[in-house]
Amino acid sequence: MKANIGFVTVSDRASRGEYEDLGGPAMAAWFARVLTSEWQAVKRIIPDEREGIEATLKALADDEGCCLIVTTGGTGPAVRDVTPEATEAVCEKMLPGFGELMRQASLKFVPTAILSRQTAGIRGQSLIVNLPGKPSAIDDCLNAVFPAVPYCIDLIDGPYLQADPAQCSVFRPKKK
Repeated sequence: MKANIGFVTVSDRASRGEYEDLGGPAMAAWFARVLTSEWQAVKRIIPDEREGIEATLKALADDEGCCLIVTTGGTGPAVRDVTPEATEAVCEKMLPGFGELMRQASLKFVPTAILSRQTAGIRGQSLIVNLPGKPSAIDDCLNAVFPAVPYCIDLIDGPYLQADPAQCSVFRPKKK
């Protein structure tokens, strides 16, 4: 079964075409490099508007059947940064360990990582993960959390995701 993976760039300027979206392509490139199972991208570029973010996340989860939705942008402390609030509003279960680990990984590179409010949660059979906006930080955060992502998707009855072990070592408990 081919997995649908949602890529959401949250940016006022990129959504208006005033700024090149670097985050969305960085997320897609990471998955193209790491995943060995069949998948397809479902891409969106939207403004920093909570209602629009919520509607996009719901549509990707409920209508597009994305087992994984990764967002970039809107996770800082600025007034218009509302991606975590939108994510929390549409999820049935929150997974705060994702944000904790991403901040810990990012702190190795920049002291301002403590300002990031990334989070993750489950909506139905979709895992939603908020990533930072900077492409190098996207890589750092995905490298940190992705080892747990395929097993999380297994637990919510999603498709079986496989990764190139030379790129990312995925953890799944050994079957007895």
